[in-house]
Amino acid sequence: MTPSRAPSPRPPLGRRFGHLIGAYGLLALAALLFLTFSLTLPDTFPTLDNISAVLSNQSVTAILALGATLPIATGKFDLSIGYGIGLAHVTTMQLIVTEGWSWPLVCLVVVLGGAVVGAVNGVVVEFARIDSFIATLGTGSIMYAFTGWITDGARIVPGPHGLPAGFTALYDSRFLGLPVAAFYVLALTAVLWLLLERLPFGRYLYVIGSNPRAADLVGIPSRRYIVCAFVGSGLVVGVAGVLLAAQQQIGNPSVGMDYLLPAFVGALLGSTAIRPGRANALGTLVAVTVLAIGLAGIGQLGAQFWVTPLFNGTTLLIAVGLAGYAARRQLRQRRTEPSRAPHPPPEAAS
Repeated sequence: MTPSRAPSPRPPLGRRFGHLIGAYGLLALAALLFLTFSLTLPDTFPTLDNISAVLSNQSVTAILALGATLPIATGKFDLSIGYGIGLAHVTTMQLIVTEGWSWPLVCLVVVLGGAVVGAVNGVVVEFARIDSFIATLGTGSIMYAFTGWITDGARIVPGPHGLPAGFTALYDSRFLGLPVAAFYVLALTAVLWLLLERLPFGRYLYVIGSNPRAADLVGIPSRRYIVCAFVGSGLVVGVAGVLLAAQQQIGNPSVGMDYLLPAFVGALLGSTAIRPGRANALGTLVAVTVLAIGLAGIGQLGAQFWVTPLFNGTTLLIAVGLAGYAARRQLRQRRTEPSRAPHPPPEAAS
């Protein structure tokens, strides 16, 4: 007769409180910021028009941050996303305005092109064994060169008839009284949450990111999954580029880099929330919400133009510090608990 296991003791109150603060502190901060700015600016901030403007303005950043989450889950970084969204958005404008392609075909080509670029990034990182920072910075510079070649350094301006109404409606439409772009963000968050939290694919990405040696020992094909993570990131960057073109309705060859820092701030800061210590979709959404509320609030308070990069840079430093602390805290907890090796993937088990 097998003796029954004694139930594991509940963690101390301090540890449980610390876990709640770590997991939901960023969400509480978002609520606190919203309340503070609402009390400070009662006539402009807590209004439906302002909320709609914030959701609309930050949707592309949120999508790009969610795309950056996938490589970060594997311990890699895709610094080409800023260059990638710039290339995707000017390619969209070039094909529609100059080449006269139908906009649904252009959207499909650009999104698939983003996936191809992501695959190239993954292959360079994994098979050429180049550090992801250097590799994606190099491929990003190449993409920036292509952007300049396409535009010849000038803006792509539509003719007197403008862009097709169906294309601009991708961004300008409203659903349930809110910008449709906000629902794109929610849909993408749901997809990534399902992928990372509920499917084996996500568990393998996390194992690879936290302990590559353990991933190899249990038979996870790390290279394949890392390349897939970069492909997913490139696919999302392509979607963000299409939406950016529909939003701005003009091809600007230098606009992409404006999105690189906010996207990484959102992705890294998101790894300190909901599931502290690892990149996750819900945490990224909460982090982008905090950034959006903060930027909207200081903007309405009359802050000067240089406050925005100061806010983004400071938040990035804080995010990296908090992400490192959360990862170390999670590692210490893992060392004190029984190890649980993940099940090997089907191809490794056969």
